[in-house]
Amino acid sequence: MTSIPPRPIPESYWVEAGRFLAGEYPGHPRDLEAARRITAFLDAGFDAFFDLTQEGELVPYEPLLREDAQHYSDRTVTYRRFPIGDYGLPTTGQMKNLLDAIESALAAGHKIYLHCWGGVGRTGTTVGCWLVRRGMTGEQSLAQLAEWWQAVPKSVRFPHSPETEEQRGFILNWTESEK
Repeated sequence: MTSIPPRPIPESYWVEAGRFLAGEYPGHPRDLEAARRITAFLDAGFDAFFDLTQEGELVPYEPLLREDAQHYSDRTVTYRRFPIGDYGLPTTGQMKNLLDAIESALAAGHKIYLHCWGGVGRTGTTVGCWLVRRGMTGEQSLAQLAEWWQAVPKSVRFPHSPETEEQRGFILNWTESEK
């Protein structure tokens, strides 16, 4: 039996154990807590961060990430923003570009963290479409997401990921297949 690696923060779940984690915003409004969280991700080997929040939505963690990453000479840490409005949906082209970037990072051996603000709606929508790209049906993808999401502490307050019917419908209608 393969052991599942620990997560740097509890409000997250493994999409691909040890390689692809999804969840809530890794930064924090309090500087010390933001530093602690970013260090936990870097100590765990994460080197590719995919941010689905819009610029100005939250206190940015990218400057702290870049500064702290200098202490990890064994890797180059990357940060990419793919902004999607809170409770919103990307265009089909935006989702395809995001999924392509995730695939490229995984193929290059990066350990990635995908997030929005709460890790529920935008993140769940992206993970759901990624699972469909990998061969699941939309229904299977939503069922897998539901299983993973129930292990996240905040699922008590937010019982479904993705959050909205529109986001779930986006996954159900996602038809792209892997190249």
